[in-house]
Amino acid sequence: MIPAFLLRALTTSLLTATLCVAAALAPARAQSSDKTFDKVTFGTNWVAEAEHGGFFQAVADGTYKKYGLDVTIVPGGPNENNRMLLIAGKIDFFMAANTLMSFDAVANNVPLVAIAAIFQKDPQVMLTHPDAKVTKIEDLKPLTLFVSKEGMGSYFQWLKSEYGFDENKVKPYTFNPQPFIVNKQSAMQGYVTSEPFAVEKAAGFKPNVLLLADYGFNTYSTLIETRRDIVEKKPDLVQRFVDASMIGWYNYIYRDNSAGNALIKQLNPEMTDDLLAYSVAKMKEHGIVDSGDSLKNGIGAMSDERMASFFDKMVRAGVVKSGIDYRQGYTLRFVNKAVGAELRPKN
Repeated sequence: MIPAFLLRALTTSLLTATLCVAAALAPARAQSSDKTFDKVTFGTNWVAEAEHGGFFQAVADGTYKKYGLDVTIVPGGPNENNRMLLIAGKIDFFMAANTLMSFDAVANNVPLVAIAAIFQKDPQVMLTHPDAKVTKIEDLKPLTLFVSKEGMGSYFQWLKSEYGFDENKVKPYTFNPQPFIVNKQSAMQGYVTSEPFAVEKAAGFKPNVLLLADYGFNTYSTLIETRRDIVEKKPDLVQRFVDASMIGWYNYIYRDNSAGNALIKQLNPEMTDDLLAYSVAKMKEHGIVDSGDSLKNGIGAMSDERMASFFDKMVRAGVVKSGIDYRQGYTLRFVNKAVGAELRPKN
């Protein structure tokens, strides 16, 4: 089983709309018409949204073209499987939900490797009512907890091992916030970039938010994965894709992201300007994309120490087996070069 703890961790397929239209939106300055581009296909793990914004930005503003890449992004959905398409050689890169997927690949001898980590902090949160007076993670213990099946197999096991949480307090979370909204003595899982916004819109109150990453759940999130054969045979292509993606993320988070947002809305008509703005603001506020190691080494940064720390926590929680060589699931070869860091605001 591939461990994941959000519906967004469901993977995607080529049956969904692709971004072939992106070339028409890219600036004319990108490259001349006689330039030969390397064609690359990148699959996300959910429908187009701000949490994928840097990749869309790099398509829309011509950054990938500047790096000699003709990138097609394949957005995901709830009944798709892009990760299997990556394994089968049908696409070149995939957006993995979290580090647990890398551990799982090693455990099951799947020849995938993580080459960059876009989110330094996982966006997973627990939401509570203001009346519950929750100020720290231990305050969640007496509450009814709405947790998904995927969450029970991953982050909740960490809550049990690190903080002594009780499964008897858990009720199934079906991605419907209504049970949480009506129960003031409850907490609900979500992403810091979206669920608090949705609850406030639906219920008229601003929920309290506890970001699990701030309490030690130190998985990377939104990683770029590829196959080992691509790393071995096409390292220059991998480096260019990583570098251009990092620049796309700097531009999306810190600069004019209107081109990326226009592409997101084109592919996901349900996406709104206010949600896009909210998501970007929360990514910046909480250091989801740019904090910790990335402040020195650039967006996408990873470290052996961080990987070892999270692996040890998951072993203690019983989520992964101690005997696997988790180091085979990632490489630092293409990151920690501070590519694009000059685009970060100075103040």
